[in-house]
Amino acid sequence: MDKKEINREEIIAEYLTGNISYHALGKKHGVPSRSICDWVMRYQGRLPSWKEKDKRRKEKATGKKEQKLSNDVKVLQKALRKSELKGELLEEMLSLSEEHTGIALRKKFGTKQ
Repeated sequence: MDKKEINREEIIAEYLTGNISYHALGKKHGVPSRSICDWVMRYQGRLPSWKEKDKRRKEKATGKKEQKLSNDVKVLQKALRKSELKGELLEEMLSLSEEHTGIALRKKFGTKQ
């Protein structure tokens, strides 16, 4: 094992077994206290993911908390977005076909046949 890794493990163990702060450990071992905090949190499985960090940063910037939506609402939003994209694609295909062929492909409801 690398000396750096052993040092990390020793620092984590010292924090968890002792009654010493991150700041004091940082001074003692010459390591930033924030790094020690991250190591301990990662060891305990409490380190937030990048999504959680980004969410907290946005909430802090705007001052508003994001409302949690139920899974059904999220599924419906995804389906709505997909159908909107499909509609836009079909409209563009019709426009390109009309340009290419010179024939009006859209049905005109007001005309008699």
